[in-house]
Amino acid sequence: MFDSGVLNYYNYGHLYNESLGHKLVARTTTQNRMLKSAENFLAGFFGLDWTDKANLLAMIENVGFNNSLIGTYSCPNAMTVMANTSIYEPMNQWINIYLKNRTTTLKELSGSYNWTATDSHNAQALCVYETISFGYSQFCQLFTYKEFEQFSYAYDLMFTAMVGFQNPAGRAQGIAWVEEFLARVEGHVLQTTGTNANMTLATNPVTFPMDQNLYLDFTHDSDIFATLTAFGFRQFAQFLPPTGPPKNQQFSTSKVVPFGGRTNIEIIRAPHKVPTKRSRNETQSVYVKDTKDTYYVHFLQNQRTLPLHASFPECEYRDDGWCELDTFMKVQRKSLQRSQFEYVCFGNWSTPAYGDVTDGVPPRS
Repeated sequence: MFDSGVLNYYNYGHLYNESLGHKLVARTTTQNRMLKSAENFLAGFFGLDWTDKANLLAMIENVGFNNSLIGTYSCPNAMTVMANTSIYEPMNQWINIYLKNRTTTLKELSGSYNWTATDSHNAQALCVYETISFGYSQFCQLFTYKEFEQFSYAYDLMFTAMVGFQNPAGRAQGIAWVEEFLARVEGHVLQTTGTNANMTLATNPVTFPMDQNLYLDFTHDSDIFATLTAFGFRQFAQFLPPTGPPKNQQFSTSKVVPFGGRTNIEIIRAPHKVPTKRSRNETQSVYVKDTKDTYYVHFLQNQRTLPLHASFPECEYRDDGWCELDTFMKVQRKSLQRSQFEYVCFGNWSTPAYGDVTDGVPPRS
């Protein structure tokens, strides 16, 4: 996270405005690893004296508290779905398939212990966590490269069933942050809400400032993906079979929400319209002649462009993947309705089977 802060300083540090009259407000949650992530990022971005330039607002992460950085705890039906073991069945089914032979081998090596496919999967997870923490893990040598690719797919299944388009509360869990995004771009605090945004904080310009060129929020990997689901990035809505990866798989947990993953949303002001196709001819103008200044939005996921036309037909195809900001905002103003927040979080419905949900909301009969 420190390195991420350094990188983002080189990309966006020039946007920091020291003449605001107040410190930059960054937000995180009260969970320890969220706090530490935020503090290390800010130290990389501003330096070890970051507290001279930024205030870190830690929003309570617990059941009963509205929090746009983790929407699950204030959406009772989302918590019910999360507690339902059925959302983990696709992942477990795949684990039993791809680790069948490896489990047989490890069971023979484990003596009288009844080694299971779950133990094999947990050993793979230990390889990952120990490597991140210590730089090395002896558990890694128990598995092949192919088995680690298959391990990755197990988490693709888990995330899409937990907070993605295959989850009936997928959109609802991320919609409060989308609502705050709209308010930030429009330049006002939240006035009314149809989500679980924290209105005590989001209606106060001290805790929800409108005059920053940079907004820094720190949350969980699952909530990053829930927010992309709430925005409606249907390029990640492809059904993932529990029997193995589909051809041309679009959503990959390791690419979208790896350790330290991040979403950058750039609002770009151009003095004229920018052509949808960029010419390599350096003598040709980079702007469309006789057009007015135009704002664009550009989404990057871990330094890779998310082409907005791939998920939002209203956004014209562009080489750069941008969308005109006015167009994107019109699309997103309908996102609250699409999330069906009130019904999803408090309505009377049962958890559907995996595969019955395709748009992050419960199917209606």
